[in-house]
Amino acid sequence: MSAAEKHLDSNAERPSIVLLIALGMLSTLVAVVFARLAYGLVLPSMREDLGLTYAQAANLGTVTAIGYLSVLLYAGVFAGRHGGKKAILLGMLFACAGFTGLSVSSQYGWLMLCMVLLGFGTAFTFTPLISLLGSWYPDRRGTVIGFANSGVGIGMLISGALVPALTEADPADGWRQVWMIFAISAAVTGLLVALFLRSPPLTHAGSSLKQGLLSVYRSPHVLIMGLIYGIVGLTYIVQTLFMYSFALASDVPAITAGKLVALMGFISVFAGPTWGVAADRIGHANALVICMLMAMLGNLLPVIWPTTPVFALHYVLIGLSISGLFTSILAASTSTVQPQLAAMAVSFVTVFFALGQLIGPAVAGVLIEWQQDFRLSFGLCGLLLLLGIGLSHRSRRYLIVTNDYKHKTASLQ
Repeated sequence: MSAAEKHLDSNAERPSIVLLIALGMLSTLVAVVFARLAYGLVLPSMREDLGLTYAQAANLGTVTAIGYLSVLLYAGVFAGRHGGKKAILLGMLFACAGFTGLSVSSQYGWLMLCMVLLGFGTAFTFTPLISLLGSWYPDRRGTVIGFANSGVGIGMLISGALVPALTEADPADGWRQVWMIFAISAAVTGLLVALFLRSPPLTHAGSSLKQGLLSVYRSPHVLIMGLIYGIVGLTYIVQTLFMYSFALASDVPAITAGKLVALMGFISVFAGPTWGVAADRIGHANALVICMLMAMLGNLLPVIWPTTPVFALHYVLIGLSISGLFTSILAASTSTVQPQLAAMAVSFVTVFFALGQLIGPAVAGVLIEWQQDFRLSFGLCGLLLLLGIGLSHRSRRYLIVTNDYKHKTASLQ
């Protein structure tokens, strides 16, 4: 048992790792998939019923991202001051209110407010959740975070089956039923979190909150993790938005391309936990290098050979690597800071991810329109991921120094 784990055991009995993983997966499913990713599935029926323009529909998605980004850093500060459990409960409250409002509202202004609330819900749930999991099990942070991230893949599988079934069965109000089901899931998850989740003991000894924030934001390792996460955010959103269109433009049948997207989601369900366990054993930086290399190949191969087998290989490589990237970055970002500052570190690096997701579509869209081709955009994504490989390798030095310090501290105890 590590010194960090002994410290936790001396202050409070740790909750079961199985319980933490289950609550983590459920919270991730609600806050990330239902609150952010499922909007694209609900949108067609919702837009048609309410008579929204495509610009209005796009703006609803944008304000969710703005709401998420605007409170992301504060969510980390809140969790560091009051505990991750209270932050997650607040996030579920925001999400439940947003879902409920969407299920009953028809006025555009109210819809925008509800989408902003969903952004708040994601910010107050996901980053505090990741830091809480890593703080309870510091030597297995990759494992618990990896399993929690698998909630994204599970949620996409559920949404992909649930949303079309309800909207096709009831074209007029099916989309409202979807939002209400999401609201119920947020309420149930919040109840389970209130009953069974506990925050690690809060310790602010040795530094004020302001000093803690400065130590996080000035940490070279946390900054490098932020840059890597920004690269992942930019390249992943470009892949999500445009690779399907690239496949169709390369004469891949639509049905085949759709199955490949589903295959990627299915693979990611199992890849997250696998990479979490692997990262704890081989090191987060080493796992990052491997996943970055796979993602880089996945982006560059279709640029060179835009054929159906190569697109299939692309989706397999992305499915295998993307959960590993998320898991390793989030685990590594908390590994060189004090446990009570973990939520702030996760929030800080996630700002880079969110900015990358805002910048990526705009830049890629201009390049695709200019070239009337997708290859330049994905070629540049490949080069950015090559830069990410270099940054991931460089991050090893900070992890080695931190681990040496921890071993020396443990030996003195």
